[in-house]
Amino acid sequence: MAMVTVSVTNQWLTQRFTESTKSRAELRLVLYAGNLLSELQRNSIVPQILARDPTLIGALNSNDFSTSTQRLISFVEEIGAASLMLLDREGRVVAATDRSRLGSAHRAEPFFVEALRANSTVFSVIQRDTGAYSFSYSRRIESGSQVSGVIVVEVDLAKFENQWAGISDAVHVSDSTGTIILSTEPRWRGLNEAQALARETPQSAIDRAIRATADWTALPADAYLQGQAVMRSEGRIQFQGWRIVSYTTYASVRERVNGVLALEIMGFAILLAIVFYFLSRKSALRVALFQRESAELRALNARLQREIAERERVEKTLEVAEQTLAQSSKLAALGEMSAAVSHELNQPLAAMKTYLAGARLLLRRNRPEEALASFGRIDGLIERMGAITRQLKSYARKGSDTFVPVNMGDALASSLSIMEPQLRQRQVRIARVLPNEPVFVMGDRVRVEQVMINLLRNALDATKSVKDPEIEIILAAGDTVTFTVRDNGPGIEDLDALFEPFYTTKQPGDGVGLGLAISSGIVNDHGGRLTARNSQQGGAVFEMRLPVAPDDRIEAAE
Repeated sequence: MAMVTVSVTNQWLTQRFTESTKSRAELRLVLYAGNLLSELQRNSIVPQILARDPTLIGALNSNDFSTSTQRLISFVEEIGAASLMLLDREGRVVAATDRSRLGSAHRAEPFFVEALRANSTVFSVIQRDTGAYSFSYSRRIESGSQVSGVIVVEVDLAKFENQWAGISDAVHVSDSTGTIILSTEPRWRGLNEAQALARETPQSAIDRAIRATADWTALPADAYLQGQAVMRSEGRIQFQGWRIVSYTTYASVRERVNGVLALEIMGFAILLAIVFYFLSRKSALRVALFQRESAELRALNARLQREIAERERVEKTLEVAEQTLAQSSKLAALGEMSAAVSHELNQPLAAMKTYLAGARLLLRRNRPEEALASFGRIDGLIERMGAITRQLKSYARKGSDTFVPVNMGDALASSLSIMEPQLRQRQVRIARVLPNEPVFVMGDRVRVEQVMINLLRNALDATKSVKDPEIEIILAAGDTVTFTVRDNGPGIEDLDALFEPFYTTKQPGDGVGLGLAISSGIVNDHGGRLTARNSQQGGAVFEMRLPVAPDDRIEAAE
């Protein structure tokens, strides 16, 4: 299995990496050809422009070339050509950007002879004594109907050889005859491709064996360059039938493939070593190890079961304690309300006594209709007393575990009804901002009212030292339902510890600091959040955010 895996991986990765390498080489060739053609085209227009330069024409007619060289130098800096030369009709250099060429004769050079014969710009390729090639555009300069001289623009294509040498392994450009005129290998200039590839040192038998072994991860080579297998990529240059060829070695392909194969072989070796290791172990040791681990696992399992049972028992106890604490907080609040409630009940009782005495007197005077009106007033007072006691009994009972749609407007009205005696006794101004449509949340109405009453009580206590106490209540619905209570009291000193149990700013005997902690827990149980902040206008702001009840649940509840 390992041998098959390595063999398949080698073939697949070799082909894939070879194709990607060849694609990159072909893409580079297109770029090289484009740069070369751009350089040639950019310089081809220069002779046509300079042949019409009146200054150069005047210098050839007057034989005054004192400023011609400087003028050519100014042109070459703008054009970017290798050099510029101005030749008279005899082929003598009369002006040049390279001052060492002044006075030299080029009467027999192709760029001079062919320029005199042609009516257009002539491109010439001349091999120098060093083996390198020079490339030039030339054009005759005419004054009237007479030939005055020739302008020669040398194109610097040798710079591309230096650029290519740093990127590709080997690149050469050949003309229409197949002769290499540009190459990153200087030895190849002037040869054709077959002659250039044949120029390598003779190989010994050891070198040939090493080459055959090194090529085992590569596809069949296109050619061999300096004893190395290479892939050949060829492209066309849209200029006089030129062609560009690059040779890329398989070294990068072999390195990448061999790296993956080395990892595979290492993995198989590690796997084999692990298999041998486990096979060499005695079965008795394995059985003893398994037994010991089984015993430890059983003990750990029993301990975990005990811990889980203990945790569940503690969680149940904690839940009961939290419910008891919440109920105790409500009963404590009821105790504080009892004085105001008794005052509210005493007033209708006194009025009922007065109405009863008046009704008795009216009956004695045989005025039953007026007596019935008194009884009607007594019935209204009794209904009012019943409403007060019903609100207290509803608030005192424990909440349900099942969440149902709760109308926040009704819950607020019920909470204000419970707090009404205290609010009237303190003469607090209540400002309410409520939506036009009913707002529903999923929850337990008793617990929601408990949070509202706690927030109203805190706001009421916070305004004790204020001359004109005011409480603003806002109920808004959007993505969530927001219930806001703002007072104009002194604000909150320590916001960080506000919701911690037993934290209070009230005087001893006025509270134990559990109201906000319990309220925060109730809101969290409903999937909401209770926050507090100080208002910029003064006072504290409490916000209770609860999720909106789904429409289908609201319709079912209705």
